[in-house]
Amino acid sequence: MAAGSATGASPEAPKIVWNETQRRFETEDKKAYIEYVLRHDGKVMDIIHTFVPSSKRGMGLASHLCVAAFHHANSHSLSIIPSCSYVSDTFLLRNPSWNSLLYSEDLRSNI
Repeated sequence: MAAGSATGASPEAPKIVWNETQRRFETEDKKAYIEYVLRHDGKVMDIIHTFVPSSKRGMGLASHLCVAAFHHANSHSLSIIPSCSYVSDTFLLRNPSWNSLLYSEDLRSNI
């Protein structure tokens, strides 16, 4: 139960991989992922879907996927649109410190 384990091998810290060609972040086994679409000439990451198979639910994978996507957006100076209901209704409510990355205008009128 080493939640802060530096090894990265514990269930609390799964390895998340950026799959740029499929525009998603995924677990190494590719079974859990978060998908996004780039908008506004690649300056805005619209997170559209999070998927964790039932066999892997309850392990915090969705949150780890979100953290990977938000870290990526932050390090690449991207804003985020949380179209995925998990991101908007669960992850951001539990992790309000990420709200600073949210896109401030309503893109839906421009799509």
